[in-house]
Parts: sequence; structure tokens; C-alpha cells
Amino acid sequence: MQSDKLELISLDQVRRLHVAPERRFFSASHEEIAQGATTDIYFVRSYEVLTHLGLQECAVTAEIFPRAAGILAGVPEVLNLLADRGLEIWALPEGESFAPKEVVMRIKGPYNRFGLFETTLLGILASSSGWASAARNVKAAAGDRPVYCFGARHVHPAVAPVMERAAIIGGVDGASCILGAKLAGLEPVGTLPHAVFLIAGDTVKVAKAYHQTMPPGARRLVLVDTFKDEAEEAMRVAEALGADLYGIRLDTPSERGGVTPELVREIRARLDAGGHRHVKIFVSGGLYPEKIQALGAAGADAFGVGSFISGAAPIDMTMDLKEVQGEAVAKRGRIPGVTPNPRLQRMV
Repeated sequence: MQSDKLELISLDQVRRLHVAPERRFFSASHEEIAQGATTDIYFVRSYEVLTHLGLQECAVTAEIFPRAAGILAGVPEVLNLLADRGLEIWALPEGESFAPKEVVMRIKGPYNRFGLFETTLLGILASSSGWASAARNVKAAAGDRPVYCFGARHVHPAVAPVMERAAIIGGVDGASCILGAKLAGLEPVGTLPHAVFLIAGDTVKVAKAYHQTMPPGARRLVLVDTFKDEAEEAMRVAEALGADLYGIRLDTPSERGGVTPELVREIRARLDAGGHRHVKIFVSGGLYPEKIQALGAAGADAFGVGSFISGAAPIDMTMDLKEVQGEAVAKRGRIPGVTPNPRLQRMV
């Protein structure tokens, strides 16, 4: 078992915990998470009481279940958090769907080897599963069309890679956040922001420069909503890049009505009539499942989704003790004893 000298197992250690005034960021470091600094104080109080009673090493079985259905994500982080503690851990595999109140994880061992981290591991599973579930919803709406997560700008940078990795677990095809994509074993995706077009002053000028400067394997995908009518700009870029143009991106702001199915149909028709059937139409900006379905039916080929995924509510997770010293227990309203779930797999 890991040494507990660095863990906050007493109120005295909590009192002596010092937060440097010159601290640059408010997010917890890996070390602080492993220390227990992100847990609720009452778990430290629990350790104090159990130690006083001589019960700190009491053998227990704990079960974790969700309040709503979803897609499970965050399992590797929980396993890393509880590694080398002599615990038995069962869980649904990451990426599996779960039903409301289905047991998604079971932990067995001395309470003082994991009780401190209840807040932490529930938060990991709740947030990651919420993001993964939202990603699964948008991917289902898109069908076989690619979906990419563009949500990093909507969350704190400390959790942006966690969110985008969870979205990939949920089923999207890639992510723009560099670290998020790398954590999922992928390369980040994305082209250029509107800022480059506004600085350069012309869409075709930027498209040509992009083609000249990007490596051969990078897809030539160009924004066409910065200056002129989207259909006009799409044709200008298609004529300029010809067969080298992979696709155009529509990100029309809500102030101008956003991207509509009618706009997608018009651009698709004009590109096809102009001999540019190979050019894909990529849509981003305020997308959600119903809109993705409508845009896909109109001819959109791929989607970038941000706030629908990043803004997804966590799926509440609860941990209950179901056995103490081998005896079935439960709080009032719950069924005592281990809850059968043949889908759980032994992880540790």
C-alpha cells in the first residue's frame, strides 16, 4: 500500500495545509488530488473518529451507482487514484452504457485505503460520464458522419483535456484540444480561426497561404463565413484550390441566424453545379442533436460540437457501503448486501 504520510488523514494535517499566495492557478495539481486535498472535510473527520474507535481498517464493500442513464468514463483515473492500495475493484468497462442505479463500480478492502477519496472518485466519474454521454448523443444524431469536440474554450483549462478525452470515449471522432486528443491516443484536429481571416483581409488569400504552409497530409478545410455570402465564398475557395480543397466550414454566428439547412442545401447545390462535388461541408457553432440531424439531412458532411458536450451536466454518482466485515448492510431505503451485476469486470 502507498504511504499515507502525504495524505490528509487528520484534521491537524488539514490545518497545516498551506496554499501559497503566489499560486498561479486555482486548479488542483495531480499531487493535491492524490493527497486528498480535493475531498470533502467530513471524510477526514471520519478517519479521526474511526481511528479513535480502532475501526479505521475495517473491511468493507462499497458500490457506486448513477442517478441517470449514460456512458461510463473516467475509470482509468479512478484506478490510478486507488492503485497499489491492496483493494479489489470491479467496474463496467469504460465506454459502456449504464442504467439508472446500476452498479458501475465495486470496491472491496479496508475503509482507510479509499474512504478519503470518495468525493474525488465520484467527481471523476460524474463529470466524465456526463461529457461522454452528451458526446454519444451527438454522435448518434450524426450517424456515420464525423463529429469533433470543440468544447475546450467553454470549460476551465484544467479540465478541458478531461472533457475532450471523455467526449472521444463517448464516441466522437476527434477533439481540438491538444492534450485531450493526445490523452485519447489521437492527434488534435482543427484548421484556422476567424482571427487569421480578419487579419489577412481575404478568405481566398488565407486559403492559398494555408495550402502552401500546411504539411501535405493536413486536410485543406477553409472557413467561408467571415466576409461575404457563404455560398459565394465557398465557390471562390473551391475555384482557387480546386482538387486540393477537402472542404469548407460554416460557422455562421447566431446574429445572422446561424447555419441553416437551407444554407447547406444551397452551398451543396452550387458546389456540385460548379464541378466541386468532392468538397465536404463541415458545420460548427451552437450544434445539438436535433440540429445535427436536420443539417445532415440537408447535406452537411461533418460537425464540430462545443457547448452541448462541454456544458453537459454531470451524472450524479453515489457510493454506498453494502458490506461491513462481511455482513450485509445498507442505509434506510437501500437494500443491504452486494448488488448483483454480471456486467462488472475485475479491474484490480
